[in-house]
Amino acid sequence: MKIAIIEDDPNIRNLIKIILSELPLQIEEFDNGWQGLDAVLQNHFHLLVLDVMLPGVNGLEICRKIRQNNHQMPILMLTSKSEDEDKITGLDLGADDYLTKPFSNGELLARIKALLRRAQTKSAIDKKENQMIVIGDLKLDMANSMLTKNNQEVNLTAKEYDMIKLFMCNPGRNFSRMDVLEKVWGEQFEGLEHTVNSNINRLRSKIEEEPSNPKYLVTVWGLGYKFNKTPAS
Repeated sequence: MKIAIIEDDPNIRNLIKIILSELPLQIEEFDNGWQGLDAVLQNHFHLLVLDVMLPGVNGLEICRKIRQNNHQMPILMLTSKSEDEDKITGLDLGADDYLTKPFSNGELLARIKALLRRAQTKSAIDKKENQMIVIGDLKLDMANSMLTKNNQEVNLTAKEYDMIKLFMCNPGRNFSRMDVLEKVWGEQFEGLEHTVNSNINRLRSKIEEEPSNPKYLVTVWGLGYKFNKTPAS
């Protein structure tokens, strides 16, 4: 992973590099706002440590320009105790976190680890959300929240889409009615398991050739439902 540090104080830059030396990171450092901004916009970084007060262009403007260019890397802003308004402005402009100078070594390390973990988790979720799943003549396009059958869009309600997504993302897995209630309607939902049965029936009427003899969304007696990995032709 590669991170950028835009900080005009060489002592603070060196301190940050020492603190981060235990992590497998490639670090690029900049002491001028414009130079750092150009580098960040032209290259891929996994995280940016950004000082507010900089020569050339300040950290708030850098943060604004980065987000305007749709760069989504986590940004940790460094501020002084007297810059409370800058903290609020920075977060409003798209900064993910801020740290007040002087900071402890442990706190900086913990904040950066947390931001990197969060970014990795989001990347994994985004990758999964943008994938296409094809089973039989059904195609689930998660980037566009759309299901097609034989290349024709299937008109689904929001809950029907959430349900088909749950099953097609987990083919072959058994889900009890309570599982489906919790994952589709949420743990706080106080509805009855009959809600699941009704929605399953409506969904079958839209995706199955013979809803009374389903090949995709099948009943597992005593357990619930599952989506066939290899539906019969």
